[in-house]
Amino acid sequence: MAEMTYLQKIDAAAQAVERACGRAEIAVVLGSGLGDYADALENAKYIDYHDIPYFPVSTVPGHKGRWHTGTLHGKRVCMMQGRFHAYEGYDLNDVTLPVRVMQKLGVKTFVVTNAAGGVNLAFNAGDLMLITDFINLSGKNPLTGPNLDAFGPRFPDMSRAMDRDLIKQTLATAAKLGIPLQQGVYAWLNGPTFETPAEIRMTRTLGADAVGMSTVPEIIVARHGGMRVLGVSCITNMAAGVVDQPLNHEEVMEMGNRVKDTFRKLLDGVIETM
Repeated sequence: MAEMTYLQKIDAAAQAVERACGRAEIAVVLGSGLGDYADALENAKYIDYHDIPYFPVSTVPGHKGRWHTGTLHGKRVCMMQGRFHAYEGYDLNDVTLPVRVMQKLGVKTFVVTNAAGGVNLAFNAGDLMLITDFINLSGKNPLTGPNLDAFGPRFPDMSRAMDRDLIKQTLATAAKLGIPLQQGVYAWLNGPTFETPAEIRMTRTLGADAVGMSTVPEIIVARHGGMRVLGVSCITNMAAGVVDQPLNHEEVMEMGNRVKDTFRKLLDGVIETM
């Protein structure tokens, strides 16, 4: 049999997810420490990533590797417990395959969360940051190669990558719930090494407020397919050189767990207003 095309892989994965879990209108990617939020879904069904054809498997601690779909505040919502990263060795087509599957399943609003390092000197570990824009410092783009005309144009506009109405809604929800919320620009670097102090000074000079190793490929593909995108980072640590101490993933996980209840409360409030 001839090798499957990428479009066929998207179709096969989407059919498996739809059979197991059904369709959805809102999707949430749960970053480090947020995995338990899937418990909030009512009448939920799930499928493990390894049971979805052509899906990669998440190898990062804190990423369970499950797709859940259920009802939340009267809306059909799917949630991904764990994402994929280019640094795990995956091609960006694989990293963003779930976003294409979401588009096939009727998702119109894409909510992406992550753990990030704080670059802005006014930030503190434990802050939540609304992503207002991004800088792609990876040298890679998930739309490289033949354009998927069925999903979107060859040259998609990124001048409003983050949906302005969703940003307003989230700020209003945070104010109503009394949750402090920073705003800023997220810079994507390849990883898996944490950035050097010199790289962090560079990103600050370029206008970044936080850095991380994910999220941007998913945003690009979501926008290519016409989704509205909302992004929120948990500043789990201050980036290299801001504080004079080594960085490690355990501390990232620990801080993610410490603020997860506030993070969940914010997301819950935002989804309720959608």
